Amino acid sequence: MTTPNTSDIIEAYLRKLLEDEPEIEIKRVDLANQFDVVPSQINYVIKTRFTSSKGFDVESKRGGGGYIKIVKYHYSARHEFLLDLYHKMPVNLTARIAQDIIQLMFDEKVLTEREGNLLLLVITDEAITPTLRSRMMKNIIQRLDRDEEDDR
Repeated sequence: MTTPNTSDIIEAYLRKLLEDEPEIEIKRVDLANQFDVVPSQINYVIKTRFTSSKGFDVESKRGGGGYIKIVKYHYSARHEFLLDLYHKMPVNLTARIAQDIIQLMFDEKVLTEREGNLLLLVITDEAITPTLRSRMMKNIIQRLDRDEEDDR
């Protein structure tokens, strides 16, 4: 059994806080002291694990102790979620961000595990350009949104 690394532990701690509150505000220095790491380690975790493609908004203020505010997206309806994803889709979508978006759609119960795995096979193919990948994801999101309307 592998021991989780420090970044995994910090991520788990922040995610646990976000289960209880819709948003959290933390001081970078305090969190670094709590986990006995340098503040840049906190920045790394925030930058790589709490991205918009994973369902988070992050606001950071430097100086004066600095703080980080993390907000987990919460949607009242599937349509609202898909519309937000559609509008936040970058013009050039990397395979890594596409994976994050597909995982988020699975987590939000928009996709089944099988559908997500099939999409991963197609969307993350290295032969696809980032621009084409973005257009494909937008088309998929529009279709998923129409499917919801058809179910009503």
